[in-house]
Order: sequence, then C-alpha cells, then structure tokens
Amino acid sequence: MIILAGTPIGNLGDASRRLIEVLTSATTIAAEDTRTTQKLLAALQIPNRPRLVPLHDHNEKRVAAELVELARTEDLVVLSDAGMPTVSDPGYGLVATAVAAGVEVTAIPGPSAVLTALAISGLPTDRFAFEGFVPRKAGEKARAFGAVAQDPRTLVFFEAPTRTEQTLRDMAAVFGDDRRAAVCRELTKMYEQVVRGTLAELADWASEGVRGEVVLVVEGASATGLSLEEALVKVQALVADGARLKDAAREVSAVADVSSRELYEAALAAR
Repeated sequence: MIILAGTPIGNLGDASRRLIEVLTSATTIAAEDTRTTQKLLAALQIPNRPRLVPLHDHNEKRVAAELVELARTEDLVVLSDAGMPTVSDPGYGLVATAVAAGVEVTAIPGPSAVLTALAISGLPTDRFAFEGFVPRKAGEKARAFGAVAQDPRTLVFFEAPTRTEQTLRDMAAVFGDDRRAAVCRELTKMYEQVVRGTLAELADWASEGVRGEVVLVVEGASATGLSLEEALVKVQALVADGARLKDAAREVSAVADVSSRELYEAALAAR
C-alpha cells in the first residue's frame, strides 16, 4: 500500500497522531528531500530509522514503477517537504502509476497551505481554484492570469517572496486594481501574517519587501466586463512588464467587452 502522509507546514504541533504512528513503524519512506525527512524524524523524536528513497520532480517518472512494485508487498510512506504530497509537490505520477497497476493508495490527512490560506483570507470559500505556482516569465504569467480572469471562484496561488510585489501588480493589471485579495505568509509559524486589501493596495504594501513562504488568495471575478478604455490601460501595463502586445491583448480581452483585435489596434494607435 502507498500511504500519502501530510506533514506540518511550519508548526510541528500540527503533526497528527496517525502521522507519528506511521513514521514510527515505517520501513521505507519515499521523500521529496531525504534530509528534510531526517530532520522531521529527529524533531518529532522518532527513533525509527527507515530506508529513505528520494522521490522528486527529477526522478519520479524513472522510479515510480519500482516503488509501486515495492508497495505491493509492504507499506510505502510518501512525504513531501511540507503539507500533502501531490499538491504542487511530487507524488501524482506515483499515485497514477499505482492506480493503473491496481496497488492501493490511501492518505493520512494533514496541514495544507492552500486550505489554511483560503480559510483565513476572508474571501469566499464555497468555490475556489488552486492555480499552483505563478509562472515566472511575463508572457506565461499574462496567459495564466488571462485564463482565469473571468473565473468567479476564489483563486489561490503560490509565489516566491521576492516576486510577490510584481505578481500583485500583474494581477492588478489583468484582474483590476480593486479586486480583493489576501497575502498569507509564514502560515502556522511564529511570524504568521495575513494582509488583506485590494490588489493595488497589497502591491504597494509588498514594495517594502516580503519574506517567508507566500500564498496569494484572490477574489473571483464579477459579472461585469471592462470598457475599451479600461482594457487598454491593462494591456499597456502588461506590455510595460514585458508581455508581448498580442499576448496582452488576448488575455485582457477575456475580461473586456471588446475583442483582442480591437485592443491590439487601440494599443498600436496609442503608441
């Protein structure tokens, strides 16, 4: 059997009794980082020293079949560095291989940065979409934001602290300055902080510097579209941040009452 085990995302007190029990008896652990797992075992004062097998983005395809065969005869515990495996962490490929091979998969639920941030954001929780890590390149980021610009669900993203300000400004350019959001940092840790406001307000706040692990929670879209003038401002902002004009026009048109061609031509005329 494969056991996906949720681990603390910051506060060791969040380690469940079931997690401690399975780590105490485990014979083999597939770990995103074996060094992190060794530190976790030591911090939880678990004397057990199971065999640690690396399972990360660079080797998952190569080792998945072998690990699944191992799981036919013994329990294989799977750990990411923090939180639930497979959620923006290794493990999905292993689970898919196990399901196809008829090997049982279960989970020990644990802390989740996605759900924790969503719960304390102050934004609607009845419907939400987790979008994972924000793309780094301007064009890819513009396309990603454009694809969800009209989504009425609350959106959850992971972002690096050093890119948080720019990402908030890019979000404001596509979603609108007044879209509500929350920056959740260092969740469950000593310096946990949640800052709420509009995307424009949060971008200004982030200009002073952001530290720690960051989760961004953004309000879903309203039903109203943008005028040509409003959409043009957003296109120009995306282009100023490095996006191609055609990409910016296409993505902003998703939330505007004008076509991407109209936006493209308007942007050319405004130059």
